[in-house]
Amino acid sequence: MNNAQPLTQIEGTIALAGAGKMGGAMLAGWLARGLDASKVVVIEPYPSGEISALVAKGARLNPEPRDIGDVATLVVALKPQMFREAGPELRPLVKPSTLVVSIMAGMTIASIAGVCGGRVVRAMPNTPASIGRGITVAVADAGVSAAQRAVADALLRAIGSVEWTGDETLLDAVTAVSGSGPAYVFLLAEELARAGVEAGLPAALAAKLARETVAGAGELLHRSELDAATLRENVSSPGGTTVAALEVLTGEGGMRSLLTRAVAAATRRSRELAK
Repeated sequence: MNNAQPLTQIEGTIALAGAGKMGGAMLAGWLARGLDASKVVVIEPYPSGEISALVAKGARLNPEPRDIGDVATLVVALKPQMFREAGPELRPLVKPSTLVVSIMAGMTIASIAGVCGGRVVRAMPNTPASIGRGITVAVADAGVSAAQRAVADALLRAIGSVEWTGDETLLDAVTAVSGSGPAYVFLLAEELARAGVEAGLPAALAAKLARETVAGAGELLHRSELDAATLRENVSSPGGTTVAALEVLTGEGGMRSLLTRAVAAATRRSRELAK
């Protein structure tokens, strides 16, 4: 779906349940891209100053359930554990035809529908959503109409790119790769800086070099038409310093093995959260 529906064309009330880091990023993205704030209801018992400022643009914060009216779309941005407790309170907002967009890790379409009903789109974004550079993978249940899928797509594209799949079982691995993936990149920057200090660099300089190198390489990967392997090879002169380092990183017990194990562990945990 390359041509996203403009947010200005979305009809009906949108209720956002949970306005933490990811829910807040979504709200900010919606309003920045033209969604009428008066269409938005935010359900968040502990709103941050940033959320309060966004709500001040015209959204409603924590109205009485009887005052919300009909909800066309419910976006659930709660932690899975919180959803199991708060979900039944959301159910009165959801009619059989209501679109429910979940960004909760591990919670299956069946479990979401069982708690609050509706026509469910399950999605997994990641934290670069806070700067509009997230990547989200989404899957819709069979009852979601083409129009509702377009609404979900537009709401998710407000925080970055969106990929759709028809196979919900892929969402656990998606969570492990892109959902948790930013933490792996931040760890790389952290450990690269630490290794620089071990090699003799001042801590501030090592931190600056690691941060800018990871950020710059990421931007190069984003802009380049070349794949990651080719970009890596372009840095690796035969017999040079980069090859010496890569022999360590790609050797036994190195990055390939570690990332395979890490992604497998995160995938298992995502499946466990659904139980």
